[in-house]
Amino acid sequence: MHNIPDARNSSGLYSAEEVEEMLGVDRSTVYRMAADGRLSAIKVGRQWRFPRDPLYAMFAAAGASPRLSAHSEPDAADKPRLGVIEPIVDLAAHLLGVMMVATDMEGNPLTSVVNPCPWFSARQDDPEILARCVDDWRGLAQDVDFEPRLASGSHGFECARVFVRDGSRLVGMVLAGGILPLGSDTPGLYELDESARSRLLAALPRIAASISHSIAQSTAPTRSTP
Repeated sequence: MHNIPDARNSSGLYSAEEVEEMLGVDRSTVYRMAADGRLSAIKVGRQWRFPRDPLYAMFAAAGASPRLSAHSEPDAADKPRLGVIEPIVDLAAHLLGVMMVATDMEGNPLTSVVNPCPWFSARQDDPEILARCVDDWRGLAQDVDFEPRLASGSHGFECARVFVRDGSRLVGMVLAGGILPLGSDTPGLYELDESARSRLLAALPRIAASISHSIAQSTAPTRSTP
């Protein structure tokens, strides 16, 4: 998630392009987040506009500064291509029966949260929910344990993560979550038995390998036919 620019537009509204820069995500992801309520937004004519105060509140909750320019973007090489990631994450989430998201190495979402559990769906319009998720994801990025394992986060459900590589570099993560901890009775979470948990943890490295392969293929130079 990028810093909010020190814009002084009299309307107090940001364009989709500006929010795209702030969040470091694809424009289509911004529109999806507006449509499903994860970002506060209004329609002005045929265009989405994003009120300043809810955005500031979300960034403040995530520990970002609202005063720096949004144009200091990270190296493009450190942002895996969204087009090759989202279809894989979406399919895996539905096959494994969990919610999933891909992030960069700072925990900032690169895709929407797919197959959200009912607990998350009921709260996804609350900016503090996403901000706390990003904090959790950032902590997982700093964990040196490369073996996927389930652990409880700040929202009380379990999550596991695996790193995505571009060659020898770590460039992102895939996170599976919304899972009911064993012995808990919190409603609205995905309940996985021991077999399903083992299947999930075994699948995560294969999912990451598939994404890494797709990234490599999408960035490989095209050979011309003689």
